[in-house]
Amino acid sequence: MQIPHDTRRALDVVVALVNTAAETDQPDGLSDIGALRGFVQEYSISDVGELSARDLAGVRTVRQKFAQVFASPNPRAASILINELVATAGTTPQLTDHDGYDWHVHYFAPGASVGDHLAADGGMALAFIVVSGEQERLRRCEAPDCRRAFVDLSRNRSRRYCDSRTCGNRLHVAAYRARRKEADAEASEQEEIVHGGEQQQDADHR
Repeated sequence: MQIPHDTRRALDVVVALVNTAAETDQPDGLSDIGALRGFVQEYSISDVGELSARDLAGVRTVRQKFAQVFASPNPRAASILINELVATAGTTPQLTDHDGYDWHVHYFAPGASVGDHLAADGGMALAFIVVSGEQERLRRCEAPDCRRAFVDLSRNRSRRYCDSRTCGNRLHVAAYRARRKEADAEASEQEEIVHGGEQQQDADHR
C-alpha cells in the first residue's frame, strides 16, 4: 500500500499515542505534563508551546477518539469519529517544509493546541486510510497478553501482531514448544504400548 510520507508519519504518531493508554501490565504513558512533553519531543511534534494540564487533558481525549477509530466496526462508524476530530480541531491545510523536511501538508491551524494539532494531522491520516478502503489495516495485536495498536502495511493484509514486543515470535515459539511437548507425549505413549505388548508376549511364552 502506497502512503505519502507525511501521512505515514502522522499514522505512526497516532499509533504511538493510542499505545500510551494504560493496560493491565502497563501504566498510563501520559501520566503527567512531563510525560506529554517527552512524547512531543520524541515524535518531533512542531509548533508546540508551553504545555499545561489543559493540554494533557486534551491529548488524552484525542487518544480516546483515536482508539475508538481503531475499534470501529465499519467505515461509517469510523468516519463519524474522524469528522468530529477534524471539525473540533479546526483544520487549516497548509504546505510547509519546516526544519529541513521536504514539502508536506500540515492540517492543524496556526497556534493550535497540541491536542488539536494531533487531532487534525492524525484525523486526516486516518481519513486517508478509510477513503482508500483500507480501514481493516487499523488493527490491535492478537497476542493474548497484548492489545497494542498498529497499522498493517503488509501487501496481503496478513499481519496479526505488533512488533514492539516481538509478540509474533513469542507465540510461534510457544506453539512450537507445545507441538514438541505433544509429540514427545505421543511418542512416550507409543513406546509404553509397544513395551507393554512385548512384556505380554514374554509372559505368554512362559
